[in-house]
Parts: sequence; C-alpha cells; structure tokens
Amino acid sequence: MTAETLVVETESGWSLSPSRALDFKNCALLYRFRAIDRLPEPPSLDAARGTVIHGILERLFDLAAADRTLDAAVADVEPGWATILAEEPELAALVGDEPGGLDSLISSTQTLLASYFALEDPTRLEPAEREVLVETTLPSGVHLKGFVDRLDRSPAGDLRVVDYKSGKAPSEAFEGKALFQLRFYALVLWRSTGVLPRLLRLYYLSNREVLDYSPDAADLDALERQIGAIATAIEKARATGDWRHKPSKLCDWCSYHEFCPAFGGTPPPLPERVELPEPSADSQG
Repeated sequence: MTAETLVVETESGWSLSPSRALDFKNCALLYRFRAIDRLPEPPSLDAARGTVIHGILERLFDLAAADRTLDAAVADVEPGWATILAEEPELAALVGDEPGGLDSLISSTQTLLASYFALEDPTRLEPAEREVLVETTLPSGVHLKGFVDRLDRSPAGDLRVVDYKSGKAPSEAFEGKALFQLRFYALVLWRSTGVLPRLLRLYYLSNREVLDYSPDAADLDALERQIGAIATAIEKARATGDWRHKPSKLCDWCSYHEFCPAFGGTPPPLPERVELPEPSADSQG
C-alpha cells in the first residue's frame, strides 16, 4: 500500500482533522483559537518527547527486521532530541528548567522506548505504511484528513491502524474519547479505499497498556453522521460569529486562559472573513 492509494482528490472545501473535530466537540472557542485565530501555544517538553519517540519508532522500521532492537532505538534518542531542540529554540530554553535537564529527558525517552519493546516485537512485522496521510471527502463537501502513525496489512488484506501514545492509558470512562482519533482514521480509510479496518490499536507507553477496538460498518456510519453534525455546527459558528466557550475539567490543560471569558479574558477580534482550514493545511487543521 502507498500513500497515493489512500488519497482521494477533492476540488474544494475545507478540512477537518480528528484533533480539530475533538476541539470543537469540547469547546467551540478552543477550535476558534487554534484553527481560525491560530494563536500560538507554549512549547511543551512532554509533547516534544512524544514527537521524538514517534520519529524513532518510524525510523526503526527502516532497519532490517533483525536490527530493530531496543539498543538501536536507544541509540537514536540523543540525535532525536538534538534535532528537535536545534529546530525549536523556545523548546531548548525550557530544558534548563527541567529537573535533571537534558539527561532526564533522554532517560525518560529511553524508558518509554523500552515500554514499546515490552508491548510489541518489531522484528516480527512489516508495516504497510508509517506516518501516512489519509484523506477523503464527505458528501457534504467537508474534507477529512490526518496522519496515521502506522498501518499494518495482513496477508489476507486486513488492515490494522496503530497509534503510539507516550502517556498513560485513560480510564474506561474516557476510552471513547481516546478512540475517536482512530475511529476517524478508520472512517477515512473505509470511505477512500473501501476497506474497513479490522482492528484499531493504541499503545500507551507510560504504563505499558494496549487498547484494542474493532469497528464495524454501523459504528463508522454513526461516526460519519457525528462528524457531519460537527462540520455543520462549525459552519454555523462561522456564519454567526458565535464561538461559544464551554467550561469543563479540560480547561485545566488549556493554554488560552488569557483570551477566554471563563477566566476573565477577552478573545481577539475575529478577522473580517473567517477562513476555515483548507485541505492543504497540515494534519492538525
């Protein structure tokens, strides 16, 4: 399978990724800040560690099967951190404030990679694709897109969608939200290739847990209706200018308190013409 076989070309429209769809579900104002105002968020060493791990696991499968060892992955940790810190000076400035500094970041990254090897033996599989762009367009004209960490295809043609998470597995009550991203990808793959993925798998490296889910047609049909409703609500908010905030426990992790009315802030003025993310935008659009 190649990236090209997973892509459906579209003439026009705007794009929606799983992260932005979840943003709008959780808080319309959060969606506005990220997708329309594109306000910057402070750099995060935790997020950077996840980026480093994803890059290492992607490159791991460039090696011959017998060479995909923990030692090989660990050897890539320092170069991985060196690259990301060189590219993002603001991130590099945070390293000095981290207890243990760069040594601590390198050690924690190595520990998470060891967790991956405890969950899966990479010498026993050959992914069909890694970091692959998948996209399609709903009948409403909304373009769905995102990047899948890994796609595995069995000899029988069955698809497995795999995602790596550097954090801990959620409690049972929050598994649905955790799976939304992979169900979104499953819907895109199904609509763009006609193949319904057999298994969705999340690897949680922090506590070495695996979350599996097998979607079916009814499930993905329901998800398509849900995403269509989200898209309609986004269009309505654009037309009315009503990007309402929605206070919840998730506010504790929001970077935009200074602009949010729930915290005494004032949103920046809306642009004269609100442009939704184009299909050419990145996967976070």
